[in-house]
Amino acid sequence: MSDAALIDGLSAGFEEPVHQAQAGFRAVLSVLSRPGRVERLARPARAPAGLSPAAATVLAVLADLDTPVHLAGAGRAAEAFVAGSCGAPLAATTGDAAFAVVPAAGLLPLSRFAAGTADFPDRAATVIVEVSSLETGEVLTLSGPGIAGETVLRVAGLPAGFKHAWADQRPDFPLGVDLLLCCGDRVAGLPRTVAIR
Repeated sequence: MSDAALIDGLSAGFEEPVHQAQAGFRAVLSVLSRPGRVERLARPARAPAGLSPAAATVLAVLADLDTPVHLAGAGRAAEAFVAGSCGAPLAATTGDAAFAVVPAAGLLPLSRFAAGTADFPDRAATVIVEVSSLETGEVLTLSGPGIAGETVLRVAGLPAGFKHAWADQRPDFPLGVDLLLCCGDRVAGLPRTVAIR
């Protein structure tokens, strides 16, 4: 894809495509490299109905022609955003998706998302989860790479059984899914390397 085509595609979601896309990409990298950190996007993408501004920004900066996106009930406006702003194909099932957007209540089971293969663990899905809050709610105590000792993340809306489901995928590392938790203009990352208690 040419730079001009990329900028034209991104302009559907951003008023200033280059600067906003760069800032959004840096925020995503920050939350994945520092699990438990919550980033507020100063100028997120214009979100269509069915997507939070944070989820729209994540898709706008990460999804492209080679990354099928599954949208769980997000609606036609969100589908048009993915096709128009991202140029990404829509995946019919979660197992075919490089990126999947799901409401928190519909996150489980994690096993329905692509976990990668022994030869290609990088082919695992990144699941964008629309949660109720990244300020209040259940306390997740995180440890692992990118965390000095332990850190705490508060999340509202995750389904019952989430901690057990997360623990169940850990023995298969480096296979497993990565999560980007989105709420309004905020985003936090839970890479598969993280342990939760």
